[in-house]
Amino acid sequence: MIFACASTGYWPRDSAVVDRDLVLRKLADVERHLGELEEFRGIDASAYAADWKTQRIVERTLHLAIEACMDVADQLVADRRLPVPETAAGAFSALADAGVLDPDLGRALGRMVSFQNILVHDYARLDPRIVLRVLEADVMDIDRFREAALRAIRDSSA
Repeated sequence: MIFACASTGYWPRDSAVVDRDLVLRKLADVERHLGELEEFRGIDASAYAADWKTQRIVERTLHLAIEACMDVADQLVADRRLPVPETAAGAFSALADAGVLDPDLGRALGRMVSFQNILVHDYARLDPRIVLRVLEADVMDIDRFREAALRAIRDSSA
C-alpha cells in the first residue's frame, strides 16, 4: 500500500513504493482488455445501441482497462517521488510534467479518467457515440500509456 505524507504532499523518501510485479500484472491486464475489445472495434452505432450485452462488455472492459492504467499511474508517480496528485487525472499530468508521458498523452488520459467516471457513476448520461469513439480512436491512448509505462519500469530498474 502506498501512503502519502499529509503534511508535505510528497511520498516518503525512505520507502520502497513501487511493486514492480503488481505494475507488470496491471499492464498485462491492460493488454488483455485491449485484446478483448478488439473484436468490437468497427461495430455499427445502431447495432451497438440495440445490443445491451455488447454495451455491457465494451463499457465494463473499457472501465477495467482505464482503472488499471490509473493504478499504474499512481505507482509510477510514487516511484518517481512526485507530488501526490489531488485527482486521478492529476497522476497522468504529473507523469507528463516529469517527462514520463508525452504531454498530449497525459491530457488524453486525463480525459479518459473523466470518461471512466461517467462509465462507473453516471450511466444515464452515457452516449453510445462517445463510447464508440473511445473504442475506435481513444483506446489507442491506453495502449500508448501501456508502452510508456513499460519503458518507465524498464528504465527505473536499469
